[in-house]
Amino acid sequence: MKSMDRKDEEEHIQKLSSILSKLQNLYYKKKEQLEDLQFEITELRDILNYLNSFISNKSFYTADEIYSKFLKNDVADEEEYFKEEIPKEKAKGTNIKRKIFSEEGEREGKLLCILNFYDLNNVEIKFIDPEIIAIKETSEDFIRIFLKEGLIKIKDNNPDLKLNYVYYKNTDLIEQINISQLKSIEEYDLITSKIRLLLASKNSSDN
Repeated sequence: MKSMDRKDEEEHIQKLSSILSKLQNLYYKKKEQLEDLQFEITELRDILNYLNSFISNKSFYTADEIYSKFLKNDVADEEEYFKEEIPKEKAKGTNIKRKIFSEEGEREGKLLCILNFYDLNNVEIKFIDPEIIAIKETSEDFIRIFLKEGLIKIKDNNPDLKLNYVYYKNTDLIEQINISQLKSIEEYDLITSKIRLLLASKNSSDN
């Protein structure tokens, strides 16, 4: 009789453990969704801030025309606006945020990196899981793709460009890259494309 009671107790514990596991998975899934929603809210706030400064400087554009183009979240749309120079005082406080996901795509893929372009001058590149992505300043891909094909080409035309790294804890893994003194949206586009290529090369080599 005792053995039956023990068996029932073990089955009950297994069922509870299964429920706990499902609840934990649901919790982390909802937490990720909440983080994504927070990113979207931040992006909308940045768009609104940009529109306010843009409209005050370019009053001949209607607000709905600017907003509809910005909602496309397309690099070409951004370039169209930045073909006309915006005074530095108008650019201050703006931020163009871009997110890079794993190859599965934004809806299903994992968020790998966030880029922020502040004041049309400074870029902050934040790697979400630096210990997993494992990007090193001395790695061959990093030197070839990001430095030689990206930053060195920019620096040839923009000698004021500055670069520094933030490392993950007490390791040589890069957690964040800060670039300052950029001159144009085209330079930000090149940096974005090279980071995307670098992460793609890391993903393919890991597989």
